[in-house]
Order: sequence, then C-alpha cells, then structure tokens
Amino acid sequence: MSDPLHLVDATMFWSPTGGGVRRYLQTKHAWLARDALWRHSIAVPRVAGRRDVAAATAPLPSVPLPWSGGYRLPLRRSAIARVLVDLAPDIIEAGDPYRVAWGALDASRALGVPALAYCHSNIVALARLAAPRRFAAAAARAAERYARHVYRGFDLVLAPSRSMASALQEWGIARVACQPLGVDTAVFHPRARDRSWRERHGWSERTRVLVYAGRFAAEKHLDVLAAAVERLGDPYVLVAIGAGPAAPPTSARVIVLPFLTSAAELATALASADAFVHAGDQETFGLSALEAMACGTPAVLRACAGLAELADGGSGALAVPSASPGAFAEAVAALFAGDRGEQSRAARRRAEASDWNVVFPNLVGHYRRLVCARRGDAVAEARDAAVTRAPEQEAMRQEAMRR
Repeated sequence: MSDPLHLVDATMFWSPTGGGVRRYLQTKHAWLARDALWRHSIAVPRVAGRRDVAAATAPLPSVPLPWSGGYRLPLRRSAIARVLVDLAPDIIEAGDPYRVAWGALDASRALGVPALAYCHSNIVALARLAAPRRFAAAAARAAERYARHVYRGFDLVLAPSRSMASALQEWGIARVACQPLGVDTAVFHPRARDRSWRERHGWSERTRVLVYAGRFAAEKHLDVLAAAVERLGDPYVLVAIGAGPAAPPTSARVIVLPFLTSAAELATALASADAFVHAGDQETFGLSALEAMACGTPAVLRACAGLAELADGGSGALAVPSASPGAFAEAVAALFAGDRGEQSRAARRRAEASDWNVVFPNLVGHYRRLVCARRGDAVAEARDAAVTRAPEQEAMRQEAMRR
C-alpha cells in the first residue's frame, strides 16, 4: 500500500479565542484522521508558553498583532517556507493571503508540490471598510491588485460561497472553485437545547433570546444588533458570545458572554436561544449562522455575501436588505410572527445538506486532482476515481442527508 498523501494547512487565522477558520481546520484534522489515504498537519502561529490544541502540529514564527483579539502575524517569509518544507507535504493549503501565502508558494516551488489557497476573507471589502471614507476606493483598488498578485501564483483558489468565487474572478483570478464550508450536524443539533442554560442567566421561556456567536470585529456590525434589540424592547435580549476588539455596547438587554472553546457548549447556547442574528456585510460564508441553523435555531442575517446565500428561500432564515437597526428589528419581529416549528425544521434541513461528511469528500477531491495533475500519475488518478466512487462514501453522504 502506498504512503498516505500529506496535506499541510498553513494560516495566520488562529487565535486563543477561536474563529471559523480554526474550527474548519480542527474539524478537517479529525475527519482526515479516519482516512488512511491522508496525513494532515497544521502550521499556525502559537502563543509562547501556551499549550495549544494537538491539531496545531507546527508553529510558525510570529509576532503579536495589536488590537486583533489574540491573533499573531507571521512576518518572515523565508522562515514560514522553511517550516513548511520541513513538513515535506504532498500539497499545501494557505488559509490567508498575507505572508503565510507567500511562504506557502515558496515551499511549493522548492518541493515541486501543488499549493492552493482558501479565500476565507474578502480583503478588498475589508480594505474599503478600514480606510477613511475619502481613501476607501483607492484602498479597495490596491487590495484588489494585491489579491490578484498573490492568488495568481496558486494552482487553485477555493471560495466558500458563490459571491466570493465571483469576486475572485472579477479580480482577474482564473483558477477558482466554489467550495462551501460545512457543519457537524451531530454536535450542532436541536437536542443540544438546555433549559438550564437560560435559567442560569435568568431568562424565562417568555424571554426572546437572540444570539450572535463569533469574533467581535467592526465588519460584524454588532452595534446594529445592539441598537435593534433596544428598539424591540421587552421581552427581547441580545447575547453576544465571543471576543475581539469591537464588542457591542452592553446594557440590560445586551449581554456579552466569553468565547466558548467547546463545540458542545456552543451548540447548547445556539440551540437554547430563540433566534440567531448576524449583521455582518463582509462574511465569505457565515459558519456560526450555519451551526445555529443545524441546532434548529432560525436566523436573521444581513443580505450580503455569504450570509445571503445561507438565507436563500426556504432555509429557515430571513435576509435583511438594510444594515439599519430598524430593518433588523422589523425582520426579527417578522420572524417571531411566523411558524416557529416550520422555521426550525427548515433551518435544520438547510444545515443537513452541508454536513461535513457531504462537504469534505468534495474538498478532498480538489486535493487529489491537484496532486495527480502535478505528478502526472495515472495510477494515482485511477485510485482517485475509485475512491470518489467508493460506496462507503456515498453511504456516509446519504446518512448525513437523512439525519
């Protein structure tokens, strides 16, 4: 039997307070551990003196990134490349477009192995948001030139949503594929609901608990959610779970809870709330929204980018076309006026279609095709075709769809 293919993921998007990229990598690490055809390593910054999760198998040299909520910035391109070369991968996935991406490209060339990038963030939109208003257009143009420059070096660029894939193509990047993220529908499940979670916080069944979970960052517009719940008044409360530099203003109706390291604890919070809310307009996917929907918790989401795609018709989610607090308040009220049982069932159905057991086989297919194309290995291509048609894989997909 041939040696397993070695995939190395590298990214700066890894912090003590988690995030969607970290959860994606940890979940993929566990999933690939069950596949004898693959070996997986993760190269990320590691905080000195802090024992990180076992999945993080190779530390990248880095410096703290101020006001980022715990992220660290790898700066030395050559040092990043050395770490990746020493891991001797068969394929490299870069999870950010900054110095890690350049180090991944250098390692790819040194080893003669393929490299792909996963576009977890829209750097053009973020540049426009971060720049002063009069410089926003120029900042966006510069970011687009940079994105085109870095991403053109990769064998493939994956995008988690159709909107992000379209944006990459508009920037002039040709080798793009839409590869959505997924959700663990066994952990994130309606049965995770726990009445005692509400009781511990003093919320009765009458209280309408709106929950947001994720990074506290400017582009998440948590201030909009806070203002919306103040407009709604009794019996609504907003619970923001996470960490970051842009926490919402707290009040009797706006409660901030710390980041939850345990997926099971997060599932309990999401399943025990009455609705999930997200006002972000820069989301390339919206993993926490999908996790809430897997818990049977309907959502009110900004009708932008990846969130808009999660709120497609019949999904148990409402899309809000405006970023105003008034628009969000109206949408939340409309959600609670609807058929709550059907909303919950629709949200769960939408999430089941994106179970990781449905998503990961397609992702692994991208990896195999790139390795085969680089090697020109007909035997490997035949093995790839056999594996992707394996009956046990189809059985897993059908089981995920039935749950």
